[in-house]
Amino acid sequence: MIEMNKKKEIIATYVAQAQGLEMKQDTNSFEITQRVDRKGIRFYFEQLEDVLVRDDTSDKPFLQINFVNGDKILVTDELIGFKPIPMQGFDVTKLPKVVTTSDLVSVFEAAEEAQTAGRPDEVQVLKQVFNCILLGGEQVGFDLKNEKAWFTQLMSKSASA
Repeated sequence: MIEMNKKKEIIATYVAQAQGLEMKQDTNSFEITQRVDRKGIRFYFEQLEDVLVRDDTSDKPFLQINFVNGDKILVTDELIGFKPIPMQGFDVTKLPKVVTTSDLVSVFEAAEEAQTAGRPDEVQVLKQVFNCILLGGEQVGFDLKNEKAWFTQLMSKSASA
């Protein structure tokens, strides 16, 4: 297991060179923000269990950060990835193993399109996909309060149309 200062150094060095990420650090925590959607995650050093440097299928390095509670995130050059959370009645194996907050936008846009086209069954499936991603993001520390309201607003739009 890597010593804490080395873990912090690996994270700080990686994020500093990442194109799509910004980082703030204080005496006991990191906050990493994605430039693409301004979504960020803050974690405290005592939460860190391990930091692994890995390579993706294109041989580009990324970080796998494991937390003491069993959660993990993947930090790439642009995004922070996490596991979607399984939901009752939905086969989460149909989703990628790693998702990001930007996937919420794509899924919601597809739901809006399905709603407009009058495909309520598709909207319900997309809502489940959205919730799996949303819950996974919240579990690792993203603040997704605003995104939570998106489907409520979509449903109220269709009811008033």
